[in-house]
Amino acid sequence: MTAVAQPLPAARRPKRMTAARWGLYAFIFVTALYFLLPLYVMVVTSLKPMAEIRQGNLLALPAAPSIDAWIKAWTSACTGLTCQGIKIGFLNSLRILVPSVVISILVGSLTGYALSLWRVRGANILFGAMMVVAFIPYQVFIYPLVRVFSFTGLGQSLSTIVIIHTIFGLPTMTLLFRNYFASLPVELFKAARVDGAGFYQIYARIMMPMATPMIVVAVILQTTGIWNDFILGLVFAGRDNLPMTVQLNNIVNSTQGERAYNVDMAATLLTALLPLVVYFGSGRWFVRGIAAGAVKG
Repeated sequence: MTAVAQPLPAARRPKRMTAARWGLYAFIFVTALYFLLPLYVMVVTSLKPMAEIRQGNLLALPAAPSIDAWIKAWTSACTGLTCQGIKIGFLNSLRILVPSVVISILVGSLTGYALSLWRVRGANILFGAMMVVAFIPYQVFIYPLVRVFSFTGLGQSLSTIVIIHTIFGLPTMTLLFRNYFASLPVELFKAARVDGAGFYQIYARIMMPMATPMIVVAVILQTTGIWNDFILGLVFAGRDNLPMTVQLNNIVNSTQGERAYNVDMAATLLTALLPLVVYFGSGRWFVRGIAAGAVKG
């Protein structure tokens, strides 16, 4: 006669609030307030006219909310000598972002796949060298890269900034995909080789379709990193391809006469809008992909 398994009792909720729990809630509340208060100030300031801002009520809600500052920041704010708004920087950032993300993920995933499953000579040395480079501040490389691109004739251009972002993204992308592919059952790889699949066939038909969570993580990391970049875009993009962050700096620092704080806040929120949408729209996939890539390294 077999014994019937009894269901486990449901977890009991604490009958009273302890000091530790009160302290935890207080810490969470203060932390949330610390990060949300500046965002609140930026939003309400961007919706106020300058006459209301000059009254000094920083935390007060706008008496008559208006999106005029947002429209001006997008269409007619001055970014130096031109007054075409921050939309020019938005388009430039997209032109930089899309090829940089696609190329760095393709090359990084291919390199990580090769280092994890194809045991070539010197693979561990190459992987170690890439990891060392990943932790060196990129400011160290700026001057040598300026000299190299000047010598090759590329100078400051869209191609140059795309190449730069691809190069600096490769170590991180390689690490992510190498750890993820190493966590997959090696029997899949061996079975595909027995069936006659080659290097690129296994990569394109087996590995990449299984790496969707890690691709999402890579897209988020590269999108936020490239979109928020300032110094590389300023140095390598060229005057005609300045990204949104550089244009935002120009808007804030090129104001003549009265400083339009509402326009500055609106331009800042517009600049941060894409990374916020990416994070909030794919946060669940981000956590899943990071956890999957951390299983085995």
